[in-house]
Amino acid sequence: MAIKKKTVWFCNQCGYESPKWLGKCPGCGEWNTFVEEKVVAPKGKSGRKGLVKSQKPVRLSDIEVKEEARMKMPSGELNRVLGGGLVAGSLTLIGGEPGIGKSTLLLQNILSIRNRKILYVSGEESATQLKLRADRLGKISEDTYILCETQLDNIFDQIEEIEPGLIVVDSIQTICSNEIESAAGSVSQVRECAASFLRYAKESGVPVILVGHINKDGAIAGPKVLEHIVDTVLQFEGDRQYLYRILRGIKNRFGSTNEIGIYEMVQRGLKEVKNPSEMLLSDNREEEMSGISIGVTVEGIRPLMVEVQALVSSAAYGTPQRSVTGFDQRRLNMLLAVLEKRARFKLGQKDVFLNIAGGLKVVDPALDMSVIAAIMSSNFDIAIPRDTVFAGEVGLSGEIRTVTRIEQRVAEAQKLGFKTIFIPKGNLKGIKDTFSIRIVEVGKVEEVFQHIFQ
Repeated sequence: MAIKKKTVWFCNQCGYESPKWLGKCPGCGEWNTFVEEKVVAPKGKSGRKGLVKSQKPVRLSDIEVKEEARMKMPSGELNRVLGGGLVAGSLTLIGGEPGIGKSTLLLQNILSIRNRKILYVSGEESATQLKLRADRLGKISEDTYILCETQLDNIFDQIEEIEPGLIVVDSIQTICSNEIESAAGSVSQVRECAASFLRYAKESGVPVILVGHINKDGAIAGPKVLEHIVDTVLQFEGDRQYLYRILRGIKNRFGSTNEIGIYEMVQRGLKEVKNPSEMLLSDNREEEMSGISIGVTVEGIRPLMVEVQALVSSAAYGTPQRSVTGFDQRRLNMLLAVLEKRARFKLGQKDVFLNIAGGLKVVDPALDMSVIAAIMSSNFDIAIPRDTVFAGEVGLSGEIRTVTRIEQRVAEAQKLGFKTIFIPKGNLKGIKDTFSIRIVEVGKVEEVFQHIFQ
């Protein structure tokens, strides 16, 4: 009997299936996202034998709620982002640019785990390459098994034989199923393979970690449904020009998505950064220079000291330039408009360049006051005292608005030896003042400049 084949169009954003090409996806509303794939009609029931078990409905009141069993990872930063460790039966997806350190992060963690069998499935590297990397990391584990395989059925055969306590798949885009004719990495292959690992994780209670590629826009490659299937999505990001990497939680069913982990890339792998504030501040702060200010931002519950660098110069051409690195350019334009309208500073004919030192991308609005201070410092060519920090959001009317977690921000500045911190007026209301650092409360943009430049 001939095998039935058909051509189907899939949306690579949401996985919507259509018998013909469509310009706009009815599922997610995106344009030009449909890709053509050939699929084979299944002969019988889908799914591997023994991996799909029949379940019966249970009364909600009869379900016993237990604390989630978590597997502690050797890396404290990874545990922080996961919410305390890997949950049993969870499916975790880690994405990042090629060469950013995803495989190194996972390999050095699993090599430090003892008393648990671990299966590392590699579809991109050979066993020899992984052994060389393990030797470079300086760690050897007797309970870590390497499987260089891309066929889904063969992988599950080895899983049933080894019975591991943790599975790592590097990467999900290289795995393919024989039941689907399309190439590895296609929408249908990624969706089917991820669903197979999800079924296995939920039924066996074994946590599974998937490594995923990202596209040129920085999003996880493959259909958006991949991110809906998994329990946790972690983004490993950083600039290759810097040694620092940031692990950020995008989705987490078992914890907060506001936590970040910071690593430093060294010769022997990734090293945890215990005090990121010192990392983000330049080493030559002893010399006072104009255009530099220090702001206090918060990532999750972790306060960070960030160095903001600004350069203001006369426009060489007709249209002034606005160049930003690590900060929202639209927010910079808003702050420049506030300075122009509310504070009467003429910056319309000047180039403005803004940089967040250390390669960090900041979205916390509490950095606004530090940004305008750096801009005006460069404009007047007057240095801000190196022992001064800022924390405050700037509104459209020129007011300094209150920010969250002000106690942690002030405590971090005090711990690092700063003498003065500018905060919004009334932000510490109702909070017991036990700080030795000098606190200056300001309510308008004009007040900030009066305290600093006059």
